Amino acid sequence: MESAENTSDRVFIDKTIAFVKEALSGAEGGHDWWHAYRIWKLARHIAKEEGAADMLVVELSALLHDIADAKFHDGDETIGPQKTKAFLESLNLEQDIIEHVVNIVANISYRHSLDKSNDTRKFKSPEFCVVQDADRLDAMGAIGIARTFNYGGHKSRAIYDPAIKANSKISKEEYKNSKSPTINHFYEKLLLLKDSMNTKTARQIAKRRHKFMEKFLEEFYKEWEAEL
Repeated sequence: MESAENTSDRVFIDKTIAFVKEALSGAEGGHDWWHAYRIWKLARHIAKEEGAADMLVVELSALLHDIADAKFHDGDETIGPQKTKAFLESLNLEQDIIEHVVNIVANISYRHSLDKSNDTRKFKSPEFCVVQDADRLDAMGAIGIARTFNYGGHKSRAIYDPAIKANSKISKEEYKNSKSPTINHFYEKLLLLKDSMNTKTARQIAKRRHKFMEKFLEEFYKEWEAEL
């Protein structure tokens, strides 16, 4: 596995960190700099454990993966890859590295996995698998719960409505346009993530975070019905 620890690569990473911090200043709390920071740390850990990824590509992709999330840009899925490409070109990186990172950013979102019409055209690489796992892990466990309710509050959604059932077979378009209560998101995404991990390392971490979410929901429903 190649490392991003040499001097020139560290310069690229440091410049990317500064760029992401500025670009995500004031972003919604679940998709801000600290989200990018956690993905960066998780991705580094997974890559080191798995030992089969270019660390520079992993780090750049992790830091830039949510530079312009489509849900905050009227559903436009092209802005993130475009901003990523322009920034990386400003660093004068090799073209193959730029293309690799842009492909990861363009394909990493969970909503893409719901589009069954383009399965054969999806991009995949060891680096993509690592960063996608890191991103999905951050949607699980205590952090995942906090992010889910933060976003629900940001969109003024109900916490829970027993009359509105979750759709565990949700399509990409339904997912993008959903306005369902926040609890439904657990069944439409969060609880499905454990079985979607690409790497052994991520699968181990996902098991613990999945159990935490199950415990949370068990307690949530008890308290909802005021069970003592």
